[in-house]
Amino acid sequence: MTERIDQSAAHSLAYRPVQVAGQLAAGGLLFAGLAWIARGVWEARLAVAGEPSAGPPVREDGAHRPLDALEDSYHWVTAVGTGAAFVCALLFLSWLWRLRDNARALSGRTPKYLGFWVYLGWVLPVFNLWIPRGIVADAFRGSAPGRGLPGSVNVWWTLWLIGMLGGVGIVYRDSTDEMIGRAYSEVWPLLLADAAVVGAAVAGAFAVRAVTAVQVERMRAAREAVAEPAGAA
Repeated sequence: MTERIDQSAAHSLAYRPVQVAGQLAAGGLLFAGLAWIARGVWEARLAVAGEPSAGPPVREDGAHRPLDALEDSYHWVTAVGTGAAFVCALLFLSWLWRLRDNARALSGRTPKYLGFWVYLGWVLPVFNLWIPRGIVADAFRGSAPGRGLPGSVNVWWTLWLIGMLGGVGIVYRDSTDEMIGRAYSEVWPLLLADAAVVGAAVAGAFAVRAVTAVQVERMRAAREAVAEPAGAA
């Protein structure tokens, strides 16, 4: 009996707490989504205000002119968005590590993607088109074999790719002053990319909650299955 109880305790310790991490990751995604809504609002304000007579902040010769009050406030909004994205990334990666470790404990198999892909999968060109989603999908299948991947995972990843490949989403190529110039001349691509990022954040929050709930359910069932023989003994 003692041996069985010890085995039950060891089995429980093999799982990492994931429910709170999932709630924080979902909250971080929604926070980042709010920050990108604010960014879109400021871009729309810039477009409505129109380009000043002095021209765009960055001239063709590369010189920068002084910013007006609205342009300066856009810098603050984008800085908040960058901070929100950083916090979101930390929370999401913490959740993803726990999800991956628990899936390995539940399935007893090595994850499809090595640990370094949890980080590098987001930043390496080409690889970042599928690996992050693949890590989530692999962890889900390890946690709940035979169950279909929640649709919110695919919606999240599709919208994320739209925002990323647009070059003006979470990962944008232009400087903030150049983004201001684009808001004056071509605001709709910016707003569409912002909408994709916001949609990805909302869908991502639903995906995190759905995947976490399935894994928590499976871990609870596994603990109960181990505890029953110990109780019977």
